[in-house]
Amino acid sequence: MTTTLSDATVLIVDDEQSLADLYAYWVDEFAEARTAYDGTEALEKLDETIDVMLLDRRMPGLSGDEVVEEVEKRGFDVRIVMVTAVDPGFDIVDMGIDDYLIKPVDQPELVETVERMVVRSTYDDQLQEKFRLVEKKVTLESAKTPHELEESEEYADLIRRLDAIERDLDSAVEEFDDSDFAVAFRELPNGGSVDSTEGD
Repeated sequence: MTTTLSDATVLIVDDEQSLADLYAYWVDEFAEARTAYDGTEALEKLDETIDVMLLDRRMPGLSGDEVVEEVEKRGFDVRIVMVTAVDPGFDIVDMGIDDYLIKPVDQPELVETVERMVVRSTYDDQLQEKFRLVEKKVTLESAKTPHELEESEEYADLIRRLDAIERDLDSAVEEFDDSDFAVAFRELPNGGSVDSTEGD
């Protein structure tokens, strides 16, 4: 499990080669970048060394959605960020992705997103799932009208799942004593400091 950005490996998948190469150029300034120019090549290059995947959604051959499904089947522990011009639909609620960025994406946004994904990879499964749901909630609330959200069963399910996880996490915190907190924070990356963006 990679705990520092400089040790991270990022796989960038986009059928627009110039764009994939640009993202790789940005990422190479702080982490190792690898590129794949379609879904099939992405799956060929995917292995246990990949920490983060930046994935286009609409590609010829295997789509981004199909790549996500295959990654889940293979059981790889990788944070997946959709980077796409496709507006998000309610189907993202059940997709195995950690974030959803709408093109065009600039360098600061891309770098900050990768940084968050690397930090998040150190969290336990339940906390990772909470952040996945939060990201999807924010994405949908930015893309959909209040009426569309109100009418969506997928969105309602997302809220129910998020509430359930938060109740579980609150219960776990209540059971912590001072020594538990000391151990938990000592084991966080960077000596206990957490990226402030995760709390925003």
